[in-house]
Amino acid sequence: MKTLSYGVRGLDPGKRVAVVIHEWQRGTVDPELTGIPGLAAHAASHRGTENINRVTQAARAAGVPVFWSTIEPRADRVGTAGNSVLLAGLHSGTLSAGTAQADLHPGIEADTERDIWIRRVHGLTPFHGTELEPYLRERGVQTVILCGVSVDVGIPGAALEAVNRGFSVVVPADCTAASKPEIHEYIIAHQLRLIATISNADAVVAAITGLAV
Repeated sequence: MKTLSYGVRGLDPGKRVAVVIHEWQRGTVDPELTGIPGLAAHAASHRGTENINRVTQAARAAGVPVFWSTIEPRADRVGTAGNSVLLAGLHSGTLSAGTAQADLHPGIEADTERDIWIRRVHGLTPFHGTELEPYLRERGVQTVILCGVSVDVGIPGAALEAVNRGFSVVVPADCTAASKPEIHEYIIAHQLRLIATISNADAVVAAITGLAV
């Protein structure tokens, strides 16, 4: 794997990185199918899908691995506990493996041969009960570029879990979304910045593009 040489904290020279996109699915950010309209609206308001595509395209070109973290419960909900407000909504909803809601947002340009899917039936973060950490360790990853939803819960949770495991985290804020813009602004400014480097798609693409020149 190649290394980065750009001045974003966490993407310093010699760092080995990966991109993880959490739950950018039709059931979360597609206005036609989401159960959280505010989340889809906020994602669209700053062109989140397009920004994620730019980051992942740059990553593939530079040999940086791309991971898609998706929630895909079984249709019978075996293994999916409704032990929180969010998970109770999932437990009683229609999103399940094999449905349209479980698909990535239709505007996403994934590479089904090169990208890696991290699927789970329970939990709120990409590390919970999945192979994500072993994948990252095997590739010698030191910094995770974290995109996706939601900044209300999933992104802070994922960032905290990554930091607890010894990874650095970079969050391009315009590759994320929250249920309301003011929640996004507040959590980015007062919580996420304490555990992650807050950046944007332009800066992250510039960093990753440096690998391919």
